[in-house]
Amino acid sequence: MNREDFPLLKQDIIYLDNSATSLKPQCVIDAMNDYYTNYSANAHRGDYDLSFKVDQAYENTRELVKDFINAKYLEEIVFTAGATEGLNWIVKGFFENYLEKGDEVLITTSEHASNVLPWFNLVKKLGIVVNYIPLDDNHYVIIENVKKAITPNTKVISLAGVTNVIGDARPIKEITKYAHDNNIFVVLDGAQMVPHVKTDVQDLDVDFLAFSGHKMCGPTGVGVLYGKRELLEHLEPINLGGGMNESFDNPDETYYKPLPTRLEAGTQNIAGVIGLGAAIQYINSVGYEKIEEQEKKLRKYLIDKLIPISHIDIINIESDSGIVAFNVDKIFSQDVAYFLNKYNICVRAGNHCAKILKSSVGVTNTVRVSLYFYNTYEEIDSLVELLSDYDKIVKEMI
Repeated sequence: MNREDFPLLKQDIIYLDNSATSLKPQCVIDAMNDYYTNYSANAHRGDYDLSFKVDQAYENTRELVKDFINAKYLEEIVFTAGATEGLNWIVKGFFENYLEKGDEVLITTSEHASNVLPWFNLVKKLGIVVNYIPLDDNHYVIIENVKKAITPNTKVISLAGVTNVIGDARPIKEITKYAHDNNIFVVLDGAQMVPHVKTDVQDLDVDFLAFSGHKMCGPTGVGVLYGKRELLEHLEPINLGGGMNESFDNPDETYYKPLPTRLEAGTQNIAGVIGLGAAIQYINSVGYEKIEEQEKKLRKYLIDKLIPISHIDIINIESDSGIVAFNVDKIFSQDVAYFLNKYNICVRAGNHCAKILKSSVGVTNTVRVSLYFYNTYEEIDSLVELLSDYDKIVKEMI
C-alpha cells in the first residue's frame, strides 16, 4: 500500500522497525529540500521576502498540527525536538512547580523510558511518589485497574496511548473522564498512538500530549507538545534566549512573548517543522481508516503464521496495534535480529526502552516486529520462512 511513495523501499530491504522510526515519503523529502534549496532563511527574524516565506511555511505547519489533533487554540501547539523533549518539558516546566512531597503519579510498568525517567527525577527532587497501575493478564491497562490504583494522593496519571512493546491501546477517554472527576491531571505519550490512530485531544480531554514526527512519516528531530492553553500559560520555559522574549533590561524587568512563541526559544528545526507539515498532509491523504485497517490485517496475518511455530513464544498475541513481540526458544533476541539482518530484514531486539516491563511479563528482551501501512504480506512470508527454520538460525549464529 503506497509503497511507491517511499524511496528506501526501492532497495532490497524489508523494513519492520516502524515503532523505532518510520520511513519517509518523497513528498516529505521534497518539502525539506525545497526549503534548504529555495528559501533557507530563519523564521520570525527577517524583514524580507525569503524570511516571510519561511514564517508562512512554519506557521502553516502549526495550523496543520492544530487541525490534525483537533486542538482548540493555535497557541496550544508547541514545536519540540520530539516526544522525549515534550514529556520532559511537561514534567520539568509544569509539574515540578505543581507537585509537592508525597503527591502521587501513576504510570505503568510498560511505559517508555521517556515517560518514566522524568517522573523518577521528581521522586529525587521533590519527594513525590511514583506508583504503577496493574496490568491485566494480557498486559493491558483497563479502567477498573486505574480506579483501584488511584489514591487520595494521586495528582497525575501519565500513560502512553499505545505502548511500544505490548502495543495495547489504552482507554484514554474513559481514564481522563474518571481522572478529571477526581481532580487528577492526565499526560498522554502519543509517540506510538498519533502515527496510527486518529487522535482528537478535545474528545480525549487530555491535559498534555507529546508526540514525534519521525514515527509518522516525518523527519527526525521534530515533535509536538500540546497542552490546554490555561495549563501552558503556567509552563515555565525550559529554554531561554532569542525569539521568546519581549525585552530584558535587567533581572527584574524581563518579559516573555505570549504562547506559543515563549516556549520556542532560538532557531527551531525549521526544515523539520516544514517536513512535519508535509507528513501530516501525506497521512491525511492516505487516511487513518486505511492505515488502521491495513495494519490490523497485516498483524493478524503475521500472528496466524507465527502461532504454529513451536519454538516461537509470542509475548502479545492479542494487541491493538501493528506491534508483535516474541522470542525464539533459547536464542538471545539480538542474535535473532542479527540473523534476520543477513537477509536484509530489519527488526528491533532488546528491551525497547521499556526496562521495567520485565517485572510484568517476566522477559527482559524480545524481538519486535512493528508494522506500518506500507508493509506487505510477502514481506511477512519472508520473515516467517526464516524464523521457521530453527536449525538454520542456530547454524548461522555459529
